[in-house]
Amino acid sequence: MNRLSNASEGMPMEAPKLSGPATSAGMQQYLTFTSADELFAVPIAPIREIIEFPGLTQIPLTPAFLRGVINLRGAVVPVIDLAVRFGRSETSIARRTCIVIVEVALEDGVHAIGVIVDAVNEVLEVDPAKLEKRPGFGTGLRSDFVSCMLNLDDRFVVVLDMERVLSTEELEQLVASTVTAPSVASAEV
Repeated sequence: MNRLSNASEGMPMEAPKLSGPATSAGMQQYLTFTSADELFAVPIAPIREIIEFPGLTQIPLTPAFLRGVINLRGAVVPVIDLAVRFGRSETSIARRTCIVIVEVALEDGVHAIGVIVDAVNEVLEVDPAKLEKRPGFGTGLRSDFVSCMLNLDDRFVVVLDMERVLSTEELEQLVASTVTAPSVASAEV
């Protein structure tokens, strides 16, 4: 279920095409977005949907990168600020700020995690030959967060490994903390 929706109204909005006809033979699809004014890409396979930035319910005593939780059609979803996770300033909420809902595999199953980004740009069909080995340094990020680099002719784009952006232990703690989150069920997103 890949879509862009208004979280408060549940209404679909215009969005980059996340799925559709099969890609050209051997091509891979990547969603590009900005965070802390830097361009990143992620494979679209684990992306469930993209929503407008709703209000968040904050949870005390959690890591700074956990901005809070949202109620997404009855499910409590933890939301992280990607910029803070990368050691940068908190994302300023603007008109194009949105949350990318990503599914991640944990020991007890697959869970949805929301990721705040400055803006979603586009979905690219990429020839795997355009993917370069990740550098050991120079990206400004922990090397384990970087899956590879995408060569877009005029520049390189960091492809994130969303399963590693948070360690399994941190993800499990976030998911566990949302089970006891303050009541967000009353305002369905």
